Amino acid sequence: MALNNTYDARPVQQETAVGAGVQILLLALLGTAIGMGPAGWLTGLAFAIATWAVLSRALHRSRLRSFGAANRVTLGRATLVGGVTALVADSFHGSPPVSLFVGLTAVALVLDGVDGKVARRTGTATPLGARFDMEVDAFLILVLSVYVSTAMGPWVLLIGGMRYVFVAAARVWPWLTAPLPPSTARKTVAALQGVLLLLAGAALLPHTVNVGVVLLALALLVWSFGRDVLWLCRASRATAVPAGRQAQEERERRELVAG
Repeated sequence: MALNNTYDARPVQQETAVGAGVQILLLALLGTAIGMGPAGWLTGLAFAIATWAVLSRALHRSRLRSFGAANRVTLGRATLVGGVTALVADSFHGSPPVSLFVGLTAVALVLDGVDGKVARRTGTATPLGARFDMEVDAFLILVLSVYVSTAMGPWVLLIGGMRYVFVAAARVWPWLTAPLPPSTARKTVAALQGVLLLLAGAALLPHTVNVGVVLLALALLVWSFGRDVLWLCRASRATAVPAGRQAQEERERRELVAG
């Protein structure tokens, strides 16, 4: 009897559609609560559509048969990030309540430590889930840096843009795509970025102190990226030397055979 190996993407695609619907519902609630302007609405809707499209395509390519509890947590966090993104876009034309901005961001940051635990406990950790989690984290940091930069200057955008610069650089220098060893320090620095930017964005402290907080976040991030790039560079050179020697030995062997 032939086995049916046909992949049915509909169950997981339905999850992404529900996520997009919840995102629109959140935008409607925010719009009703604060009278959100066109910039916030358009940005939030663009985020919802982009998340749905990119995630649907990634799920289809990965051929996952179950979305999984951990991915649901990450999708919920992405929905909150979409709300934060809409509030930040709206802040350029108005003044959304800081408490609402802080609340949504704080919940999104707290949930960052939940999806990974759920994936490990349920045995559902996947490369797609890890990538999804990382992209949501990176985008939230970018949005927070945009928000804080309005009060402190464009230099704050270095925090949100550093990861994307690293990805762009990896297209030029492929050795940057090599896997890195696990690092508690790297995870701690990444987690602190959101906390420190949120602290500065909440404006609970004097401006000078907030600038110091953001400078600390930037310094930690530069140190973390710098350490990883140095490790990758050394690893690339270490593997290139044996490969070069092997190629040289192969050429010499062929010359001897030919001679």
